[in-house]
Amino acid sequence: MSEGVKISVRSLVEYMYRSGSITSGFMSSASLTDGTKAHQKIQKTYGKNDEREVYLKCEVVQGGITFYIDGRADGLLYDDAGAVTVDEIKSTARDLGVVEEDSHPVHWAQAKCYAYMYSLDHELCDMNVQLTYVHVVSEEKKRFVRTFSFAELETAVFAAAAAFVPYARMLAEHEAKRNESIRELPFPFDRYRNGQRKLAGAVYKSIADGRTLFANAPTGTGKTISTTFPAVKAIGEGHLQRFFYLTAKTITRTAAEEAFHHMQSRGLHLHTVTITAKDKACLKEETRCQPDYCEFADGHFDRINGAMLDILSNETVMTREVIQRYSLKHRVCPFEFSIDLAYASDAVICDYNYVFDPKVSLKRLFEEQKKKTAILVDEAHNLVDRARSMFSAEVEKSLFLQLKREFKGRDKGVLETVSAVNDYLLSVRKSMEPERERVEAELPEELVSLLEAFCVQSERVLASGSDSELLLQAYFAANSFNRISSLYDERFVTMTESYGSEVRVKLYCLDPSHVVSETGKRYRSRVYFSATLSPLGYFREMLGSAPDDYVFKISSPFPKENWDVYVQPLSTRYRDRERSYEPIARALAEVLTGRPGNFLVFFPSYAYMNEVYEAFSARDEAAETMVQQPGMSEDERESFLRAFRADQDGTFIGFAVMGGIFSEGVDLKGDRLNGVAVVGVGLPQLGLERNIIREYFNRSGRNGYDYAYVYPGMNKVLQAGGRLIRSEEDTGVILLIDDRYITPQYRALLPDEWRNFTILNR
Repeated sequence: MSEGVKISVRSLVEYMYRSGSITSGFMSSASLTDGTKAHQKIQKTYGKNDEREVYLKCEVVQGGITFYIDGRADGLLYDDAGAVTVDEIKSTARDLGVVEEDSHPVHWAQAKCYAYMYSLDHELCDMNVQLTYVHVVSEEKKRFVRTFSFAELETAVFAAAAAFVPYARMLAEHEAKRNESIRELPFPFDRYRNGQRKLAGAVYKSIADGRTLFANAPTGTGKTISTTFPAVKAIGEGHLQRFFYLTAKTITRTAAEEAFHHMQSRGLHLHTVTITAKDKACLKEETRCQPDYCEFADGHFDRINGAMLDILSNETVMTREVIQRYSLKHRVCPFEFSIDLAYASDAVICDYNYVFDPKVSLKRLFEEQKKKTAILVDEAHNLVDRARSMFSAEVEKSLFLQLKREFKGRDKGVLETVSAVNDYLLSVRKSMEPERERVEAELPEELVSLLEAFCVQSERVLASGSDSELLLQAYFAANSFNRISSLYDERFVTMTESYGSEVRVKLYCLDPSHVVSETGKRYRSRVYFSATLSPLGYFREMLGSAPDDYVFKISSPFPKENWDVYVQPLSTRYRDRERSYEPIARALAEVLTGRPGNFLVFFPSYAYMNEVYEAFSARDEAAETMVQQPGMSEDERESFLRAFRADQDGTFIGFAVMGGIFSEGVDLKGDRLNGVAVVGVGLPQLGLERNIIREYFNRSGRNGYDYAYVYPGMNKVLQAGGRLIRSEEDTGVILLIDDRYITPQYRALLPDEWRNFTILNR
């Protein structure tokens, strides 16, 4: 019995035919690809008996491997004589005059695969194959038609499969080794922590049942291994083909990599890839994807298949460093390399946006593949505001004015459309005077139309090789605006701001729950987990929970005695802050200075932190201190964290900002951290966007102030305090400075282990 490999038509032919260089940062979604609008326009011209989006499949045996090939043909056309034509549609912003019959062998190969599948099913001796190219601006069409015998079609498909055999054999061997290793894989630690086995069981059941799980598991539960281990087991049981481990921060990505290394040390054989942001992955001084500048872009596609075969044959946990090493060896772009590896791997560690953000999501993951994929969303409390950002978009007048000046006399199409956008925004500014802000519930349809016209002209120029960074920037902004406009409903508002000569129009997502839910539904299972998914009802609602979703919640696995919790009931409200500097400094000195060890003090802003730091320094010269600075580099961050030494003789205090780089994902175990103080209740700064959110939820019968301010703020408090107790052996002190902590509302939002606090003298 031969080995089997499932593969799409597109993946098969692209593997055989892809070649050349990465030519620019612009890769048009409509440039000689199957653009949705072009498909629909062409398909509307089909006859009543013609078919569109026809699913086809076949089995092909080559090199002892059975290929299960499938895909969707754009069209099947039937004439009166009984002849059948496969129609393959491609749209482009380039001049159709440069498109010749043999310009793109990969398109013929794709169409011939569909023709072979159909003729095999219907026992036809020959079939017509048609390539239809359509220009996205003029809608001009260019068609090429050929007739192939069944033998010719079979030869073409078998040749494509034969070219794929070495790669397919590697994948088949890997899959067999992977599944065997998963069957034998034990839990990679000597024992489960309290609650850890239950969490792992809940994750496995959610995946097996194809459901969504919301898990609030406190710090110390061991969430990373408790979610990845059952997901790996689900692959071995055939429930999944792959899973994504989604994170918001680099440090939590590292924790996921470590979890896979632990399992690997216990015998696991699993392809895992980490996707790193392009700027960080790039091996050049500047991130410029041009073959005349970057040797990794030059000829990248000529070498990528060899690089893929090499790394997948020899590595399992493919971190940034591993990918860069193979990129240097094969001279390929490390970022594009990691994206290709994501489609080939069993587990992918990446940022939220590769699944949820419509601008950058992994679009080559077909719907059929998503149904065999799970998403594990780490620190899921971050996804609410991140999703708001992903599903919002804005354009600014200044960008289009600059572009108008740049393209004067250069390109009539771009100049006319960019001028129209600039004129529209100018008229908006005049209509608002003397207002500075305007919020409306309607989509600005005229602006959307103008931006669509601008995108069409921009694609044409960018596809021809333009190196205008300004045009590229404006194109991406306009394209994002148009994309979000298609999602616009009652959960969005249009915000217009005018200041000086600038005008900004923003489509702002108030409630991301619907789009998060719709995106997640495409995957087999969704696991949202965090130590601070609290209040759970709020996060379930904001992440699009359904009534039949699973919920998991446990208390801290550590004794309450590990915490000494104090509340200093001072007002840190904005109007009282100036009077609070000295009392806060005194409270810090009284609670922390007498204790040897390391302490972190978190503030709601840099300004507040710096004022209290000055007051504290004037009062206490004995304690050693370090202060977080805005925009710290990775080296500076590491230096800050290294200062928290386990062998600290005196008192060391780090001053930091809530919601910043040191308040989440930082793991200072044992005597590296002995106490945490949190100043304030973390409320976001009052502003237009937060107030609009408050009003939106008020209108829907919920407490808008809690949704816009209290819950997001207290989540920052819980994250900051969660830095303290990371293992059974950790003990320490938590100091909460704000009089609101002693009120029933805020006390109820604290973890159980914090509620039995001691109130200090006012």
